[in-house]
Amino acid sequence: MILIRGPDQARRIVDPEIRRLVEERFTQVVCGDNYDPEIHGEMIVVEAGDTLATLEKDSGCPIASNPFDDARWPDPGFVPACEYLEDHSRCYEMMFLFSDDGAGTNFIIPKQQGVDPELLTLCARYAVPVATSP
Repeated sequence: MILIRGPDQARRIVDPEIRRLVEERFTQVVCGDNYDPEIHGEMIVVEAGDTLATLEKDSGCPIASNPFDDARWPDPGFVPACEYLEDHSRCYEMMFLFSDDGAGTNFIIPKQQGVDPELLTLCARYAVPVATSP
């Protein structure tokens, strides 16, 4: 996983479309202020070989579990606990908020070979398509 803590670190992302999405999100979150991880949160770009279990453990985010009812993916009653899960053309975006101020962790999950198929299946099941501009 690539931990992105601030707009300048987006350069580490190889895929130009995913890099643009991350840069756009930081612009929206920071709103012209100086980036502060305690206020603005962080982004994690999932890489090939990252597992769902490792991502949950390392980030502390309940990606495949719901802390409100203890349901776990792929239980039939499971519903993701994230704020939103969006389907972009080259990736999924899964946002977890931790404060009313908007700080949280935003996962970018590329739709590419090597990314955990269980994670991609979860995302495909629950993600909402993002409207594209004409």
